[in-house]
Amino acid sequence: MRMPLVRPAVAATALALALALTLALAPPVSPAAAASAAPAAAENVAAENAGAERVARRAAAGHRALDFRACPAAEGLSAPVRCAALRVPLDYARPDGPQISLTVSRVTATREDGAARQGSLVFNPGGPGASGMYFPLLADRPAWRRVAAAYDLVGYAPRGVGRSAPLSCQNPAARAKAPTQVPADPSAAYKRERVTAARAYARGCARRGGAALPYYTTLNNARDLHVLRAALGERELTFMGASYGTYLGAVYATLYPGHVRRMVFDSAVDPDPQRVWYRDNLAQAAGFERRWYDFRAWAARHHATYRLGATPAAVRASHDRVRAAVARTPAGGVAGTGELRSAALQAAYYDDVWPELAAALSAFLDGDPAPLAALAGPDPDPVAAARAEAEAENTTAVYTAVLCNDAPWPADWETWDRDHTELARRAPLETWANAFLNLPCAYWPVAERLRQRPVDVGPRPAPLPPTLIVAAERDGATPYPGALELRRRLGGAAALVTEAGAGTHGVAGGRNDCVDRHVERYLLTGDTPGRSVTCAPHPEPAPVSLDDRAADTLRVPLPPVV
Repeated sequence: MRMPLVRPAVAATALALALALTLALAPPVSPAAAASAAPAAAENVAAENAGAERVARRAAAGHRALDFRACPAAEGLSAPVRCAALRVPLDYARPDGPQISLTVSRVTATREDGAARQGSLVFNPGGPGASGMYFPLLADRPAWRRVAAAYDLVGYAPRGVGRSAPLSCQNPAARAKAPTQVPADPSAAYKRERVTAARAYARGCARRGGAALPYYTTLNNARDLHVLRAALGERELTFMGASYGTYLGAVYATLYPGHVRRMVFDSAVDPDPQRVWYRDNLAQAAGFERRWYDFRAWAARHHATYRLGATPAAVRASHDRVRAAVARTPAGGVAGTGELRSAALQAAYYDDVWPELAAALSAFLDGDPAPLAALAGPDPDPVAAARAEAEAENTTAVYTAVLCNDAPWPADWETWDRDHTELARRAPLETWANAFLNLPCAYWPVAERLRQRPVDVGPRPAPLPPTLIVAAERDGATPYPGALELRRRLGGAAALVTEAGAGTHGVAGGRNDCVDRHVERYLLTGDTPGRSVTCAPHPEPAPVSLDDRAADTLRVPLPPVV
């Protein structure tokens, strides 16, 4: 499963899910079977955990002090944000062995209105593969002002991301260039092409990642977070994670329950170890199909504006006409069926892009391809486009490495083909794109003994302090059952705030005042609203007429075209 790149207006991007799909899946690996099958791996995990404790103690003693200075120009972060580098071991089993450097950003607590400083709030935006370096920029946003008065806002780029020991699996110039054409129903020949491409991509990760490739894992991300906490001078971690960041936070809480102060889990991944990551990815397709329906229903309610059809089925037919047309002649020469699918998937993530997509589809059917080309195509500035390609390649490489290293995946194409063929009959929007994105994990060139087993999330033996989960009921990227599973595993002190009837991915940070009040109250006081509370949905986006739409169409980062 894949989260899109971070959208700076909110606290999210993300990963995984859980609806019970009646598919013939590869049998899950039980914790007992995993331990007996890989005793060497278990011993290595114990050595890595011991190494992480040793490094964290050194950091707490000031041996890995963070020297915050003006941020390098490459980060694009100006004062008052300051940056530092955190040295951590590549392999925690060898804490004094090869080291890597993680970039960290911070803006100190404003103390506005006499607020008392409560320490550092560390943020992870998900992915895996997304950078949280931008997080301190939110300090002056209204939704974050009171939190920023009490906390230093701390962002960082996890290992492999950005300038943090960056991982690459292919030359960015070798990535598919717009326009791309992808079949709605892939043929056997197309599938063989994708298998060949997945094998080549996995080999590229091995070639370019080298001996470091096995060390990009969620467990190591959690250990890095443990060291970062100590280097910030915090005995306990106050943390906010979005999407995949919720899984990272849950793993941290499992490994280090005594070092948890407060944790917010926004748009929760299902952490059930039997679902991480193959089943989680299968389940995601159904969630996105629901959200694609929600977009079509919204467009149908605004037929007077967009003229795409007065029913969801009619809107689908309009979309299919656009798809058939760009398959013949890409919109503006840059938006083919691959780019159109990515734009549709973006609408399944975020409802604030609905007016732009509906307007672009409507304009295209009226003979104007420019809005669709602007929305779905690459940046027309070649320098910006090249930078975006490099960032997308890095993000995809880290995403792939973490997921493939984290858990067992079916190693035979027949299993993938059977499961996804069945799933695509009910959820065609994302099923095959996600399958081909994750397929390198079937051919992953890391020895089984070096791969981790999914962590059995849940605090043991120490109970956790109160934690807060926020989730949208119709989130496609991280479906709602994942939030229920996470709450069950975190224990009785975990509270769940549900945005009912909504589905935008990433709930906190300015979209819903009710949700934000609960998050702010929890971060400032530690108080939760009880086991469960419901907020009304945020308002649906208003339609933007074709006559009034902005001249420079909103550009949003799209998921990768596979």
